Amino acid sequence: MAQAKIRLYLDHPLAAGQPLLLSQAQAHYLFAVMRLAAGAQVLAFNGRQGEWLAEVVQVSKRGGTLRALAQTAPQRAPPDLWLMFAPIKKARTDFIVEKAAELGAARILPVQTDFTNAERIRQDRLQAHAIEAAEQCGGTFVPEVADLAPLARSLDGWNPARQILWADESRLGAAATLAGLAAGPWAVLIGPEGGFSAPERIRLGALPFVTPVSLGPRILRADTAAVAALTLWQASLGDWR
Repeated sequence: MAQAKIRLYLDHPLAAGQPLLLSQAQAHYLFAVMRLAAGAQVLAFNGRQGEWLAEVVQVSKRGGTLRALAQTAPQRAPPDLWLMFAPIKKARTDFIVEKAAELGAARILPVQTDFTNAERIRQDRLQAHAIEAAEQCGGTFVPEVADLAPLARSLDGWNPARQILWADESRLGAAATLAGLAAGPWAVLIGPEGGFSAPERIRLGALPFVTPVSLGPRILRADTAAVAALTLWQASLGDWR
């Protein structure tokens, strides 16, 4: 149905005939960068009601308005998979968030470990990267990016019904197959560049809901490990099967 190529995330209800107000940043992108005019069409989604074809009805430097025309794709939710990772350098942390959104993580949780270099993150900037990834990869769901929290505190309040797949850098060898693991809520845990500390390793190894796995015979960089572990889980227990 739609010939539009630009996709835009709008936190706004979507229905036929619904006017959609644009932020100043969205208006700048559509009208100043992409040079769209009244009558042009874009694809809009809000993470709840699928993808919709929308038409530009008002152009303004400070905003502008679209009108929703018809749904072009249904809402598709990812599997119940979270990614927990220790932030690293800025560009590589951005990469992890973007790829997690593309690979179908439902929630992204940055965690502070003993060897994490970053003491803080810009949660709003990382959330924007998740939105941009969903816009570019055709997704209709945007994962929430949580604020940075200590790993120990996260484990203290952890619901044991959600199992954790721990990418354990000490387990070099053949990559895990995940055969025999039960489906259901899961989280993938990726450590920092320096790996996990001895106390963290002892605690993780003692938790009954944590499954340590190998990601192959080579030590992977943290951003590569996140992609590898999410891919492994999706292929074995997720919606790639």
